[in-house]
Amino acid sequence: MSFIFSCTKKNETYQNTASSEDSLSSYLSLANDIRLPHEFKQKYNQKAFDIIINQKNDSINTVNLFKVANRYYNMNDWKNFRQTSKLILERTQDKNDTVNIAKAYTYLGDYYDAKAISDSAFIYYFKAEKLYRKLNDSYNLSNILLSKANLQYSERDYFNSEISVFKALRVLKGENANNVVYECYNLLGVLYNEREEYSKALEYHNKALTTLDDDKSIPLDLQLKTSSLNNIGYVYLNLKNYSQAKKYFQNGLKQNNLFLEKPKLYAMLLDNLAYAKLKLNESDGLPEQFYHALKIRDSLHLTAGVIINKTHLSEYYAVKGDTLKAVQYSRQALTLSRSTNQLKSILETLKQMEIVEPEKASVYSKEYILINDRLQKEERKMGEKFSRIEYETDEIIDQNINLEDKNKKLLFLFGGLAILATLLYIIKAQKVKQRELLLKQQQQQANADIYNLLISQQNTIETNRIKEKKRVARELHDGVLGRMFGVRINLDSLNKIQDENAIQKRFNYLIELKNIEQDIREISHNLNREKSELINNFVAIVNNLCEEQKKTYKSKFVARIDSSLKWELIGNSVKINLYRILQESLQNCNKYANATSIKVEFKKERENLVLTISDNGNGFNVNRAKKGIGLQNIRSRTKECKGTVEIKSKKEEGTSISIIIPIEQTQKPTKK
Repeated sequence: MSFIFSCTKKNETYQNTASSEDSLSSYLSLANDIRLPHEFKQKYNQKAFDIIINQKNDSINTVNLFKVANRYYNMNDWKNFRQTSKLILERTQDKNDTVNIAKAYTYLGDYYDAKAISDSAFIYYFKAEKLYRKLNDSYNLSNILLSKANLQYSERDYFNSEISVFKALRVLKGENANNVVYECYNLLGVLYNEREEYSKALEYHNKALTTLDDDKSIPLDLQLKTSSLNNIGYVYLNLKNYSQAKKYFQNGLKQNNLFLEKPKLYAMLLDNLAYAKLKLNESDGLPEQFYHALKIRDSLHLTAGVIINKTHLSEYYAVKGDTLKAVQYSRQALTLSRSTNQLKSILETLKQMEIVEPEKASVYSKEYILINDRLQKEERKMGEKFSRIEYETDEIIDQNINLEDKNKKLLFLFGGLAILATLLYIIKAQKVKQRELLLKQQQQQANADIYNLLISQQNTIETNRIKEKKRVARELHDGVLGRMFGVRINLDSLNKIQDENAIQKRFNYLIELKNIEQDIREISHNLNREKSELINNFVAIVNNLCEEQKKTYKSKFVARIDSSLKWELIGNSVKINLYRILQESLQNCNKYANATSIKVEFKKERENLVLTISDNGNGFNVNRAKKGIGLQNIRSRTKECKGTVEIKSKKEEGTSISIIIPIEQTQKPTKK
C-alpha cells in the first residue's frame, strides 16, 4: 500500500499531570519518548504499570491504566496492549463505569483491528458505538464510527465504509473536533481513490489539508500534513501524472523530524518517490532509494510495505533489462504475499510475474482470476458479516434489556417473598422459643416437685423409722429394763439365803441379767446413733440410686461421698440437677460405654462441691459429640448451678466427667 490514513487517537502525546507519584509521571513520560529504544520504553511502561496496579481502583487509576495501554499501542506491543485493555474493561465493569467501559471496548477493537481479526474488532467497535449513543457523546461516537469505517475499508467494503464516514461527519456538526474531521476527509479521499474517482479523491484530500491549516492546535509530531501529501501524490500516480506525484512526495519528505517521528511514513514516501522517478525515467537516487525504503520497512516488520518495495524493485530491474533480478524480487514478493495470505498483495505480484516471466503468463493469469474471485467473495462475505454482527448485537442488547427488566421484576418478587418468609420464620421461631421456655420452666417445676416428693417420702420413712426406734428404745429402757432391774434386786435379796446351791444359781442368774441389761443398753444407744447417720435425705436418695446400679448391672461400681460435705448448705435446685446429672451419666455408661468399671465421687475442694464420674468404657470423640442431647443436658444443668463441667474422653480410653459447683452460690440454712 503506497498511501496512508493517519489516526490521532492512539498517537497523541499526553501531557504530564500533577501527581503525588513523580516516579509514575516520569515513567509514563519516558515510555512515550520516541527518542528511546523500544526495550527501554517497554521497561518504563512496565514500571508505571507496577505502580498503578497496586493503587486504589478509582477514576485516576483508570486514567493511568489507559495511559499505559496507549503507550503499548504506540510501541506495537499488542500482547500487553490487549492484556491492559482487558484489565481496564473488567475493572470498569465492576464499577459500572459506562464511559470507561465504552473506551475499553474501543481499545479492544483497535487491538483486533491491528491483528487483522476484523469480525472481533467490529463487535467491540459496535458495542462502544451503542454506549456512546446512549451517553450522547458526539466526539467519541464520531471517533468510533470512523474506526468502523477504517475497518470496513480494510476489508474492501467501500460502500459501507463511505456511509460510516458520513455518519461520523453528521454527528460532528457543531462540534469543535477538527482532528476527527481531518481523518474523515482523509479516509474519503482514500476511498474515492480506490474506486478510481480521482477528482473526488483529490477534493477530499485537499479538504483534509485545509482542515489542518485552519486548526493549529493539532500536534505537528503526528505528521498529518505529511500523510495527506503522500496520499495526494498517490492519487497523481494513479492518474499517471508522475511529475505532479513526485512534487508531493518530495514535499512530504521535507517535513521536519519525519524519520524520527514516523519512520513508516518516511519509508512509504521514499518508495513512492523512487517509483515516480522510475516512471519518469529518472535515475537520480535509484535504486538506492528503493533499497533504503526496503531496509526501513524490513526493520519495522512492515510486511505489506516490503512486498510493495520488492515489486517496485522487480519493475525497476525489468526496465533496466536485468531480468534475473526482476524475477528474483518478483518471486520474493509473491512468496511473502502467499505466506501472509494477503490476497490483494498476491494479485499485484502476479501481475508483475506475468510481465517478468511472460512464458508463464497463462499460469499466473489463471491464478490471478481464481484469487480475484476469492477476494470478491470474501469481501461480500465480510460486508454481510458486519451487517449480521450489527443485527445480532442489537438483538442481544434488546434481549439483555428485556432480561434485565424480567430480572428486576423477579428480584422484587423474590425479595418480597424472602422478606415475608423471614417475618414468618421470625414469628414462628419466637413462638417455638416461647414454648421451649415454658416447657423448660414446667420441667424445672416438675423436677423440683419430684425431688420434694422424694425428700418428703424419705422424710416420712425416716420419721416413722425414728419414731419406731424411739418407741422401742423407750420400751426397752422403761419397761423391760425396769422389770429386769427389779428381778435383779429381788434375786439379790435372795442371796441372803445360805443354801450354797441356791446361792450359786442366783449368782448365775444375776450375771445373766447384767448381760441382758448391757445388751439392751447397747441396742438403745445404737438406735439413737443411727438417727444422726440418716439425717440427710439427699445422701440416702443417692445411695438408693447406687444400690439400684449395683443390683441391675454387672459392671464394678464404686461410690464415695465425702463426709465433710454439709448438704444442708446446698439448695434443692442444685441437688436436683446433681441427681439428674448422675442419672444421665450412669445411663450413658450402661447404654453406650460398655464399661466394666464405674466410679462416682462427691467431694469438697475448698469452697466447691466436685462431682466426678469416670468409667473405663469405649470413650468417644468429644468434639463430634457436642450436639448430643445427653451431654447438652449435663452442660445446661451445670450452667443452672453456676458451675463448670469438663468432659475428657478418647476412644477405647474411657470417659471422665468433672463438675465443679461453688457452695457459696447455694442457699444458706435458715435459723430456727
